Amino acid sequence: MSTPQEPFQPGHAGPASPQLSHPPYYGQEQASPFGLPGQPPPRSRRKLWIILAGAGGVLLLVVLGIVILVNVVGSATNQARGLADGFTKLVLAGDSSRAYDEYLDPALQEQLSKEAFIEGVNSLGMDETCTPDYRDLNVVTENGVKSANVAGLIACDGKEVDLAYRFEGTEELRMTEIKLRPAG
Repeated sequence: MSTPQEPFQPGHAGPASPQLSHPPYYGQEQASPFGLPGQPPPRSRRKLWIILAGAGGVLLLVVLGIVILVNVVGSATNQARGLADGFTKLVLAGDSSRAYDEYLDPALQEQLSKEAFIEGVNSLGMDETCTPDYRDLNVVTENGVKSANVAGLIACDGKEVDLAYRFEGTEELRMTEIKLRPAG
């Protein structure tokens, strides 16, 4: 006699019923255990890391260059502001003779005598209550020669004085041009 067969029940693979496997999808290889033939080797990402490291290095150099440029330009601008401020403070304090000796370039001193300089500054009627406002600072370096143009106003009680200074030099900047006159 024969024994009745049991109907197929999914999930219950018995010894008599082999488990069916689905064929691989198009373009998909069937994985083999333990890296046997038929399994693709793991993809190397070495090229990707080399490209990313190169791009990171270039980016780092660009950022470093920008930081150095900002510091150099900022340093030159601060130097020009410091020179203009030092000169103006001496003039406002009434120490025009010292300002003439310490800040004016010898070529400018040949064109403008110390007496004429002091007389011109005194005629403006400025004192220590006046405050400078440097509105324009322009610093340039060409062929190793730095130049700085400073322009602005000196505000005093009820009056203003236009100022424009030009400093030039290689090591030490000295004033090569000056303009101090009532604003108007």
